[in-house]
Amino acid sequence: MAGGAGTRFWPASTEERPKQFLDILGTGKSLLRMTYERFLPLTGPDRILVATHRQYVDLVLEQLPELKPDQILPEPSRNNTAPCIAYAAMKLYAKDPEACLVVAPSDHLILKEAVYLDTLRKALSHAVGNDAICTLGIRPSRPDTGYGYIDYDPQGDNDIHPVRSFREKPDLDSATGYLAQGHYLWNAGIFIFSATTILRALEAHAPRIPECLASVPWNSPDEYAVLQQRYPGTPDISIDYAVMERAGNVYTIPADIGWSDLGTWASLYAQLPKDPNGNAVQSGRSILQDAGNNLIRTRPGKSVVVRGLSGMIVVDEPDALLIYPMASEQEIKQVSQQIRAGH
Repeated sequence: MAGGAGTRFWPASTEERPKQFLDILGTGKSLLRMTYERFLPLTGPDRILVATHRQYVDLVLEQLPELKPDQILPEPSRNNTAPCIAYAAMKLYAKDPEACLVVAPSDHLILKEAVYLDTLRKALSHAVGNDAICTLGIRPSRPDTGYGYIDYDPQGDNDIHPVRSFREKPDLDSATGYLAQGHYLWNAGIFIFSATTILRALEAHAPRIPECLASVPWNSPDEYAVLQQRYPGTPDISIDYAVMERAGNVYTIPADIGWSDLGTWASLYAQLPKDPNGNAVQSGRSILQDAGNNLIRTRPGKSVVVRGLSGMIVVDEPDALLIYPMASEQEIKQVSQQIRAGH
């Protein structure tokens, strides 16, 4: 899934070129490219589909030239993850009723890639053999209020556990309690199921979505023309609300895969190497004096001199400069919206 607008990473991420298309980690590869390459040991390149908003099709082809145009699923509108997944599942089911899907965001970091792939293979085996919906859960390392949580039954076979419930982003007291109880995981938004299983679940719990898309002539020359008419009418709803919180056949696998959703500048800062004073610097040349615990990102080759700065985000782009306290970064999305509105 590569259709998000990435507003929390403004000004590096913009609606025209959002986070998944950026080399946000300084590796020389975009997050989308890293996600694509991560799956190559699991499946052939011809079996990787990218669901994205229609305005990003050219960006996807630019960064993944190996893909054929029919491997890109251009969403006519942004209607959240449930219609996006239904689009992919219905298209695949029409091609192969026994198809299985791994649904993954294109903008996450996974450091332990071999462990990740082994866990996905286990999930695929369970999903196919048990008509199950599987999700990967991340063992929480702190009481984080920025993630949804999975409450799971500790009883299970082969480290695959029934899900009791999904919990929305909690307050700090609730998150602390979840950690103490020991049977809660972060919801990473990575799902595994057969096309048949997820379509059956959508029909049972969110029937408006398959109803809207039922008349699309999948894998035909007229597919997209009809999709453009029908897709915007699907409900704007996440797969969590539409299916995961309602279905009774959901399982989770606790996974230690070096995961981060890279959802904020602070989460990126946590992953980057730092100097002895805690500064993470992404720039060509820098001189830092009396400065600590900052994230500083500038254009390649640009010199940066900083003195007397602490706990700040500094992001320099050709058309915008952000200097903001890291402790208040949750406000950046709202500020970027004000900028776009012309205030």
